[in-house]
Amino acid sequence: MKYTVYLLIAKNKHSNYISYVGYTKDLKKRLILHNSSKGAKFTRGYYWNVVYKKSFKSKSLALKEEYKLKKNYKKRSFLKKIYLSKKNENFNITSI
Repeated sequence: MKYTVYLLIAKNKHSNYISYVGYTKDLKKRLILHNSSKGAKFTRGYYWNVVYKKSFKSKSLALKEEYKLKKNYKKRSFLKKIYLSKKNENFNITSI
């Protein structure tokens, strides 16, 4: 069974961009839940875009990667900057 670690980006009320990191078995379904305000409490009320995703064979490996990405603010900031710079070109980063 595959697990996916993902990074989401959304624009908040003050026109700043915020990010969210999570893991799931079904990214498409999970994104729908986040965007319909039925996902994690932090994600409610925003429209989220997938900026980064990476698949793992085990839940254990996915959880380790999720933890690392949540704590690595430099990488999250870097991925946000790339996403925002490419946004006008309708470009999505799926893995770096």
